[in-house]
Amino acid sequence: MTRWIMFGIIYIVLSLLAGKELAEILLFTGKNAQEAGSRNGQHKAFCNQIWVLAAATFGMGTLVFGWTTYMISWAASEAGAKKPLIYGNTAVLIITAVVLVLLYWKRYRKTGTVWTVADRKLISDSRAFRKECILFGFLLVFLTWIMFYVFYIRNGELYSGFSVYGDYAPHTAMMRSFSKGNNFPTEYPHFGGQDVKYHFMFQFLVGNLEFLGIRLDFAYNIESVLALLGFLMLLYSIAKRLTASLAAGILTLVLFFFRSSLSFFHFVTEHLQAKDLWATLRDNTTFIGYTTNENWGLWNFNVYLNQRHLAFGLLIVSLVIWLFMDWLDIGCAEEEKGIVWLRNRFFTKKAWKCICPENALMAGMFLGLTSFWNGAAVIGGLLILLGFAVFSDGKLDYLILAATSVIFSVLQTRIFIWGEAVSPSLYWGFLSDDKTLWGVLWYLIQMSGIFFVGAVVLVFLLKKRQQRAALISFLFPAAFAFFVSLTPDIAVNHKYIMISYAFTAIFWAWALMQLFQKKILHRIVAVLLAVCLTITGIYDFVVIIRNNGPGYRVSVNMNSDLTDWLEEHLTHEDLILTPEYSINEVTMSGVMMYMGWPYYAWSAGYDTYYRAAQAKTIYSTISKEELKKLVKQEKITYILYEEGMEYEQQYCREETIASVYKLVYETEDGRIRIYET
Repeated sequence: MTRWIMFGIIYIVLSLLAGKELAEILLFTGKNAQEAGSRNGQHKAFCNQIWVLAAATFGMGTLVFGWTTYMISWAASEAGAKKPLIYGNTAVLIITAVVLVLLYWKRYRKTGTVWTVADRKLISDSRAFRKECILFGFLLVFLTWIMFYVFYIRNGELYSGFSVYGDYAPHTAMMRSFSKGNNFPTEYPHFGGQDVKYHFMFQFLVGNLEFLGIRLDFAYNIESVLALLGFLMLLYSIAKRLTASLAAGILTLVLFFFRSSLSFFHFVTEHLQAKDLWATLRDNTTFIGYTTNENWGLWNFNVYLNQRHLAFGLLIVSLVIWLFMDWLDIGCAEEEKGIVWLRNRFFTKKAWKCICPENALMAGMFLGLTSFWNGAAVIGGLLILLGFAVFSDGKLDYLILAATSVIFSVLQTRIFIWGEAVSPSLYWGFLSDDKTLWGVLWYLIQMSGIFFVGAVVLVFLLKKRQQRAALISFLFPAAFAFFVSLTPDIAVNHKYIMISYAFTAIFWAWALMQLFQKKILHRIVAVLLAVCLTITGIYDFVVIIRNNGPGYRVSVNMNSDLTDWLEEHLTHEDLILTPEYSINEVTMSGVMMYMGWPYYAWSAGYDTYYRAAQAKTIYSTISKEELKKLVKQEKITYILYEEGMEYEQQYCREETIASVYKLVYETEDGRIRIYET
């Protein structure tokens, strides 16, 4: 397929060109909101909006291309196409090329150029622009390096680092179900034969790029780098807009990469007492942490390495936040004071009257379309925008935004999910062991140090109304994580806290810069605060490097005969019973497994306990009749047996399976055998 790599490149280029046109409609139309926001806003004029446009170009183009390709391919699959992606990609590429050519020709005849941004001041501060080019150039190189460091192919072997391969297992299986198979309507490869409850469109995008000839690691890493870089461009722009400080914008990104926590100080104290601190600091390869699941890397940059689709979701969320900061500017610029100002944000005609409903509608559509790219990001974004709405005028625009987002999200869940998408319930305390108020507060301090508790104090120290309103709004997702559960695994709520963390970092960056501009004593305090806010994250990053380096990687043979056989002989309708595999030659074929590694499916909301019990019986029974009954009942078409295997600590009996079903495949080393039922 490498000979078709040019089609993958053309796909990416056309998606960017289409995205640019869509981004300009969203960002540079709706003049009522723009003019009012610019007039009333604090610092938007100081921002080089070229970075906002660049991020929006990638995000919106990818979103539209992904969904259009998917829906056309699904239709082709329903019509009987064995390789539906051929039809989806062909239609998208041809239609986009024709539309762009006609658009450019019309524009050229009218203006003498095909571009539309020449007369706009996308670069309002050329001096800052040069520094920003260096900043984002460095980030591009760094992100490319780290993404390939933890996930790459060399000499026919796929390598995934120890801290990330667990998440890559279901993700790569989903990618391969599209690039190697025909996963329409889409199912979850680690729990085949059921609906898909997990947001999968980022994986579809990567699988489609591999189908178009771009090698899997390049497809995954290129999209991941652009998504995270785009989000960081927007986060920086929002920070600069709120603080009017380039330095605060850069420092926001530093705080984003390196988390705050008490863990490093606890760790140092513990090992000083044990008199092995230096040796432990030098040799340790596990994440430090003293709260539940903190040693998973739940709060550090590792999240953005293994949950690559989160960055893409946050890119779209940040774009909508940037847009609606115009509405926030308008509300916060009113001259009333205190309770009178807040009352007028609800009980006046201006507070509710639409400002730019067409932009709200378009933003809501794109936010809603992101639900199956990363649902947590969409929920977190809506929570932040709820906070914005409290302090803004034009509340009907927020209502249009929210309603449109929810309609598009619900529509997707009705298409892909059988039954309810989530099971919301009140759940106080998140992962804290002590569910009392003080216990939860102590958990928050242990987990984030002074970050969140101090952010509440910053609300009262900020002088500008817009800054206070934004900070309060940015804390909404973190508060949500401590009160509500949407899935069986409460740990997934950590994404809401991570979302709050990313945006709240803006105001810690502002606070540090304010201190550093004062006398020497204040500068010393600023440096000490900066160390407290980053030292745990810096050490976490050292662990990321160690724990994904040579000797700390899981490898999979990408030229496996087993993978090829499964790809050739099994279809989307087949269901294969396997051991509880994570990532290996079987998952790389993209086939539908009866049940892979249970945690993946359980955390997504599937009933893994039932299937585990059935699988254990099938593998261990001595009764041929029981075996036949269960295999037929569970619609299993193939059974894979691995030499010497156990299932859920139960000894497996191949002889019963072999006496009933035909052996259709055996690896050269005889380690794995597959029976057709």
